[in-house]
Amino acid sequence: MHPNIRKARGQHPFGLTWIARRDGEHADMLMDFGVWRMRRGDVYEEKAELEKAVLLVYGSVAFDWTEGGQACHREIFRKNCFDVPPTALHADAEGVIRVTCLSDEAEINILRTDNPVCFGSHLYLPEETPDEFRGAGLMRETSTRIVRTIFDYSNAPQAKLVLGEVIGFPGKWSSYPPHHHPQPEIYYYKTNPENGFGYGELGDDVVKVQNNDTVFIEPGLTHPHCTAPGYALWYLWAIRHLDGNPYRSPDYPVFVREHLWVMDENSHYFGDPGED
Repeated sequence: MHPNIRKARGQHPFGLTWIARRDGEHADMLMDFGVWRMRRGDVYEEKAELEKAVLLVYGSVAFDWTEGGQACHREIFRKNCFDVPPTALHADAEGVIRVTCLSDEAEINILRTDNPVCFGSHLYLPEETPDEFRGAGLMRETSTRIVRTIFDYSNAPQAKLVLGEVIGFPGKWSSYPPHHHPQPEIYYYKTNPENGFGYGELGDDVVKVQNNDTVFIEPGLTHPHCTAPGYALWYLWAIRHLDGNPYRSPDYPVFVREHLWVMDENSHYFGDPGED
């Protein structure tokens, strides 16, 4: 098995499963990544003196946190991660996050990293992360996908994390044209239906990705993906800024120059009318 993929081989067990640790497995990602499959009444409380973010993947939960000196409480239901934009709570090292499961089952994803800078807390709601149909109108729609950027350098410049989601349509590509960046990145997958699959590039290697798998993208590796026909592929993407070298536009991502021509709306492809 490729060392940069962790195969789930089915559902995660109930409870918290750490998949990457800053001081353990996949430490080169520079961030902790965990999945908590919750039951009704389960409580996750995050007090670590680390920057932290909690993403609701599906289910009903209550978020509790402090923002601007005020205690905040918000109950959120997300039917699934394909049809409903995300809700995520983001806090600095001084912030405390509390998540309580209100439904029979829910899943949250947890990201943490070192960051001494104080920037407060914020609950990102679905209306702040609308669907962006990236790639639309290009490449005969073969790379049209939904991108939801929750927070990045543009709206959270003091953070060390970048967090978002992508949904790949059946038979189409995402993270395309091929690109790379020096900052480490984690992809975590869901498929719809759950027996679906896709393929991800890691430089010159290719890995098969399935429901609940995780891929660790090392600095400099290109990482376009494709989704099997008949299925949809959702993935969380989390990037860790490097000290003195944040992941921000226009510096990153760096596209592979030889494939950039496909982004030109005037480009012609094999099979176009009038083409030899």
